[in-house]
Amino acid sequence: MRDGRNHRSAKAGRALAPRALRLASLALMLGLAIPSTARTPTLSATPPPPTQPLPYRDTATRAVEPPAAGFDVALFEAMAEQLVQGQRVPGMAMTIVQGGRVLSARGYGVTDVARPEPVDGHTVFRLASLSKAFAGTMAGLLVNDGSLRWDSRVADYVPGFRLADEAYTRKVTVSDLLSHSVGLRAHNAYDRDIEANAEYYTVAQKLADAPMQCAPGQCYAYQNVAFSLVGDVVFAATGKFYEQEVQRRIFEPLGMSDASLGLTGIESSSRWARPHVRSRNGWVAIKPKPTYYRLPPAAGVNASASDMAQWLLAHTGHRPDVLPAPLLATLHAPVVPTPGEMRSGWRRERVNSAAYALGWRVFDYAGEEVVFHAGAVQGYRGLTAILPGRDLGVAILWNSESSLPSGMLPTIIDQALGLPAQRWLDVDVDFGSDNLMVERQEAPATPARGTSARRAAASPR
Repeated sequence: MRDGRNHRSAKAGRALAPRALRLASLALMLGLAIPSTARTPTLSATPPPPTQPLPYRDTATRAVEPPAAGFDVALFEAMAEQLVQGQRVPGMAMTIVQGGRVLSARGYGVTDVARPEPVDGHTVFRLASLSKAFAGTMAGLLVNDGSLRWDSRVADYVPGFRLADEAYTRKVTVSDLLSHSVGLRAHNAYDRDIEANAEYYTVAQKLADAPMQCAPGQCYAYQNVAFSLVGDVVFAATGKFYEQEVQRRIFEPLGMSDASLGLTGIESSSRWARPHVRSRNGWVAIKPKPTYYRLPPAAGVNASASDMAQWLLAHTGHRPDVLPAPLLATLHAPVVPTPGEMRSGWRRERVNSAAYALGWRVFDYAGEEVVFHAGAVQGYRGLTAILPGRDLGVAILWNSESSLPSGMLPTIIDQALGLPAQRWLDVDVDFGSDNLMVERQEAPATPARGTSARRAAASPR
């Protein structure tokens, strides 16, 4: 699947399983067990520089331009309203922030076609692979604390971690996990096992058998299982479970009051959007699949439009008390090239170069830097983008497998940049072009060994 398509993570941060039960699971993990006494490795007083320094962008001194004339949030809201008319899309939420202000954080359509309640700004959606940015941010907060380093070796925190090449095992760093540059040959390695309801720790052991393509840090292959090792690193570095730390260090200080992790988290929300799949008679609501929730760093977060507004404000630099500018610059900086992300739809037309950062993608979009991620699991889709040069953030979430809302993002970005109107979206709103056409999804590729039979529901494109 793709950027978020079947990521299913562990238990909700607000309803964690008993500590003893989780520790028992860890103890059963062959080679991946983390002792309950795990502590952060001692850091030298004068640590050596990282083997692969991450570029630093001085965003504080960069000039920021406002969106181009004609940037009209009301028009985007009208487009969203049209997308849910006649249940073309059951429900969706859209958030737009700019210049430190929330311009829109609204819901559209219904939470469930069978038992319709209106989607509002506090309706919770599953984020799928948009969760990866939270994992990168969580690791970055520990780096800021001095509890972790980007070049910390994963094997020092997860003693049983193994790759097929022992020398490579010792080289994999935290930044390699977060940038999908562990060196595995297959994209989405062992997602098929996760989709078949296997437990994360059982599947993580299989990484020792996965064919390698390159040395760690030298090539890109999108992962969900390997990426989720960062959760074990967080546990070893802090003595607290990943879900607890995300709740404490991100959700609470940012005021993301609807946000949670895991299946229990979304189902215990006061209002949440049910996932929908197509049937002969239209959309049908189903129960959320638990599988990718077993990978909390890769696909565990649930959030509302209101939550995403606070998240985007922080990542556009307006919450330096929580996410300081130097940390944001590092999280958003390109680490490894991803030219395959320029092949379809609006990316083929607009993106000149693509890379993966630390839980985010980074595009040159018609000459403008765009920090981006997509997410998809059964019954949910989502897109988020940040334009640092325009101080603009956008998030679009919806509770179906329709591709229709995907055209909203390039439509908004084009307007912010003052680009000529393009045929991205199938809505009847006068936007300088008649009857805009939605982007068509790329046909699934033949899965490689260790990948899902479909596109990993938690992978990006």
